[in-house]
Amino acid sequence: MTLRIAGAQVNLTVGDLEGNESIIAGAMDRAVAAGADILLLPELAITGYPPEDLVLRRDFVEANIEVLRRLARRSTEMTTVVGFLDFASGPSSRAADSEDREVANGAALLRAGEIVGIYHKVLLPNFGVFDEDRYFVMGDDPGRLWDVSGVPVGVSVCEDIWLPDGPPSQQAMAGAEVLLNINASPFHRGKAADREEMLAARARAGNAYVVYLNLVGGQDELVFDGASVVIAPDGSVVHRSPQFEEDFFVVDLESGGEIAPHLEPTEEVYRALAMGVSDYCHKNGFERAVIQLSGGIDSALTTAVAADALGPENVWAVGLPTRFSSQHSVEDAQALAANLGVRWSLLPIDDVFAAQLETLEPVFEGTEFGIAEENLQARIRGMTVMALSNKFGPIVLATGNKSEMAVGYATLYGDMVGGFSVLKDVFKGQVYELARWRNRHGEVIPVNTIEKPPSAELRPDQKDSDSLPPYEILDGILSRYIEDDMGIEEIIAEGFNETTVRDVARMVDRSEYKRRQSAPGVKITTKAFGKDRRLPITNKYRP
Repeated sequence: MTLRIAGAQVNLTVGDLEGNESIIAGAMDRAVAAGADILLLPELAITGYPPEDLVLRRDFVEANIEVLRRLARRSTEMTTVVGFLDFASGPSSRAADSEDREVANGAALLRAGEIVGIYHKVLLPNFGVFDEDRYFVMGDDPGRLWDVSGVPVGVSVCEDIWLPDGPPSQQAMAGAEVLLNINASPFHRGKAADREEMLAARARAGNAYVVYLNLVGGQDELVFDGASVVIAPDGSVVHRSPQFEEDFFVVDLESGGEIAPHLEPTEEVYRALAMGVSDYCHKNGFERAVIQLSGGIDSALTTAVAADALGPENVWAVGLPTRFSSQHSVEDAQALAANLGVRWSLLPIDDVFAAQLETLEPVFEGTEFGIAEENLQARIRGMTVMALSNKFGPIVLATGNKSEMAVGYATLYGDMVGGFSVLKDVFKGQVYELARWRNRHGEVIPVNTIEKPPSAELRPDQKDSDSLPPYEILDGILSRYIEDDMGIEEIIAEGFNETTVRDVARMVDRSEYKRRQSAPGVKITTKAFGKDRRLPITNKYRP
């Protein structure tokens, strides 16, 4: 088959219609210069993905359609497939809330100065982070084909290809030799390999080439990893774009293209975290970040990711010790800052802590030192880094991990302070894996930071194990309870101690109010805190 296909795996920004138009136009020019017959761009490329409630604004939809018209006018004999928001021409859809839907998730085909075809997404995901049934009308012409340089092709959007009997299957049955699928498919660890296996099955079942073009970049909590692929009818990969990088590729179907390797799992997650931080900061106008660097593993990894994402010259690490901070922790923090080349400041806060205790003495008198005094220290630290942010402009990056967020072992208005939470979806055990991976070419994160028992250092000789089960046990319970939605009895049946399981589940359930007040953070699992997992704060159900 003689068909030259170009793909633009690009990083777009939600709502930046002018900027996205410029990126799309540039890709069109490159594809024409490369002699491509067809160019693919991501799902909702004009608006960015996901536009969420911007879809409900008529002016926004109209503005995106005007961009589409301008792109159509500049089109040549090459066909361009680009995602956009379209007003549905057919009857509106009525969802569970009885609100009419007037907008479709569309893919437009542009050629010779005109819009020569439009496809509306048929399968609208309404699970996890997706709310497409809230916004879109379902497409009603899934089997339609278009002629591109004499080759019958089918066009579909993202979810349409995931079901075995979805629109691409119908297009293949109608005679499509090439199935074009444009996407904004969010990352979670291991997804790229699973997705490719599914696409190979669709190619074999349809006896057709599958061209899968994905978005790349960060958008709020989501990261899109790219990994666009072209798969032959026998299921073999003939092109694969790299993960977490923009890529413009041109593939002649009969000869194939380059095949980038899949990243190994730990690097995959690290790259996702770095891209999430970089795009969240840059797309929201932050060039620099400030971090509470305690000498512990979480703040160390957060600082390393930030330095890789933003450049070490744009990261400010601040040590905020009290009387309970060990000297080795301060030294470890300072060593990390030096290893990374980030700015380092040591601002002891014990005098502020003492002043707070003195202020509270009339009402605290006669009580034992406890959680209130511990949390005072964390909140003074949060107040201090927010002062630095307000004074000098860097975003505060929170340092808590998913294990802590799950069980409430994080201080509201203290170590939870921040504009973005780097490790929010990373369990404690994986924090250590990522730290060791970052040190693969030489020590960056001090070995002592990795090997010492974890501690918040808010009271004498404190260890995390004083309050929590060992993290290897805790994470095993949490992954089942949170990500797999397993019940307590099911978890116990897998060999976990009953008392421990019930204690952990209780801590998770009673900490929902804290998580609602936490900063957004990078999603790397199948179920992150936030849109993925929506439980009521006021909730009396206890299994």
